[in-house]
Amino acid sequence: MREEMRGLFLAIVLSIVAIFITNRFFPGKTVPAAAPAVTEEAPLPQTPLPQEKIKADELIAAADTAEIMASAEAVRQDSRIHIKNASLTGSIRVKGARFDNLLLEKYKQTLENDSPDVELFAPAKTAAPYYAEFGWLSSDSSLRMPDHNTVWTVRGGELTPETPVVLEWNNGQGLKFIRKISLDADYMFNIQQDVENDTGRTVTLYPYGLINRKTENANPSASVVHEGLIGVVDNNLKEIKYKDLIDEKAKEFKTAQGWAGFSDRYWFTAFILEGQNQNTVKFSATGKQNFQTDYVGAPVTAAPGSVASNSVKLFAGAKEIKLLDKYTQSLNIPKFDLAVDFGWYYFLTKPFFYILDFLYNFIGNMGWAILLFAALLRLVMFPIANKSYDSMSKMKKIQPKIKELQERYGNDKMKLQQETLEMYRREKINPAAGCLPMFIQIPVFFSLYKVLNIAIEIRHAPFIGWIKDLSAPDPLVLSTILHFPVPSLLDIGIWPIIMGITMYVQQKLNPAPTNKDQARMFALMPLIFTFMLGHFASGLVIYWTLSNILSIIQQKAIMRKNGVK
Repeated sequence: MREEMRGLFLAIVLSIVAIFITNRFFPGKTVPAAAPAVTEEAPLPQTPLPQEKIKADELIAAADTAEIMASAEAVRQDSRIHIKNASLTGSIRVKGARFDNLLLEKYKQTLENDSPDVELFAPAKTAAPYYAEFGWLSSDSSLRMPDHNTVWTVRGGELTPETPVVLEWNNGQGLKFIRKISLDADYMFNIQQDVENDTGRTVTLYPYGLINRKTENANPSASVVHEGLIGVVDNNLKEIKYKDLIDEKAKEFKTAQGWAGFSDRYWFTAFILEGQNQNTVKFSATGKQNFQTDYVGAPVTAAPGSVASNSVKLFAGAKEIKLLDKYTQSLNIPKFDLAVDFGWYYFLTKPFFYILDFLYNFIGNMGWAILLFAALLRLVMFPIANKSYDSMSKMKKIQPKIKELQERYGNDKMKLQQETLEMYRREKINPAAGCLPMFIQIPVFFSLYKVLNIAIEIRHAPFIGWIKDLSAPDPLVLSTILHFPVPSLLDIGIWPIIMGITMYVQQKLNPAPTNKDQARMFALMPLIFTFMLGHFASGLVIYWTLSNILSIIQQKAIMRKNGVK
């Protein structure tokens, strides 16, 4: 049993090592921000249709190259429809009706007071273009269709939750395109598209939408959170890494309802399909700097004098878990909460977030909420931990007797095992009891690790003292304290050191391995964990520290009860 405990402990260590190595040395593939020049409209991958061939081989053709410029300058060059609500500011370019300028009002790029808002969408002429657009396609090459060069007529002023806007364009051939765009109080746009047919003949059109991004991630995170293309098609979650898509070029799916887009650590964009008819959804990459997700809907037929209609939604904003859950329910969006990477332990990670969020709203500080969460978790585990520590204290008490048996039967492994088991029976000790808390701690650790990495509610959340962001490592590191350069791997903060000390104290309370080599290895564990967790989110380290302290208090009380020093 003792070997099983050691094996389990080593499994935990190796798991944390794996996370550490992934975070430290494989943070994710970074694509250069941009080449010296970019195309304003990059070629898009072909999207085959189930019935008819569309007008063009590509959704949008290539256009003129342009010099890279700042977003503000690119925005000033075009006529625009301004966007404003409590969560968003930005604009829609009138030419092409493109969503290419969007800032998140509630989130700053850094902790600095003068930090600009997080930029989500950016125009094509910038270093990191990122935009969405919607429209119609036709298999009839004689029909003029709106494209990225179409200048729309705008009815309405600023786009707000109270004031939608309407765009109109007449192709001069009897088709009038009408697009009504509305916005809620958060991050959801609704795009209603109508086409009035006065051509005197039946017209078949295909609705389409796309989200295009010229760089995979301007600011890639160092966390093990999915960042790339994402969607739910046919009620199945699809997560595609940029590097995989570069190799495979494209992935195509059929679905009636669902959503698809791009996922960053905290930000997310997606079009949401509402119809009952089959849509062709495609994830594609052209080279190493052009990524796209798009859809082409089923054909819509408009008889003479009738109207062809299509509706689609666009989400562009922050991964606020409660808001995504609200959209899932109110708009019937399948598995919309999976835009957040909850990981393998979804059944724990999501409840953990809601518990932390409740505690935060109750206390008003996320750091204290994490500490209270640790205390509540220890309370839930109290009976199990009691049995474990009781068994471990008894094992520590009989260690001198175990050592005598080893000296007596050192050369007879079978006899030694028999005598050891007999002693456990006489003393009413269950060595396996010490394993159960470890089994519980593994999913708990990974779930909390995920929460602290995925929850935007924890981003830039302060604690006390020098901890200004619980989702980031402790900033008060050794190099700052010592005023001396320290290798990055060893440059850890105060909280990891405190955690390492508590782990050392807790280890001393446990029965030591009788094997000298194993004893030396286990003696190094607090030091190893100190440096590994030194680069984890400070919130996780603070949780672990308090959990260790509470374990020490509980274990010490049980040892005193059993007469163990």
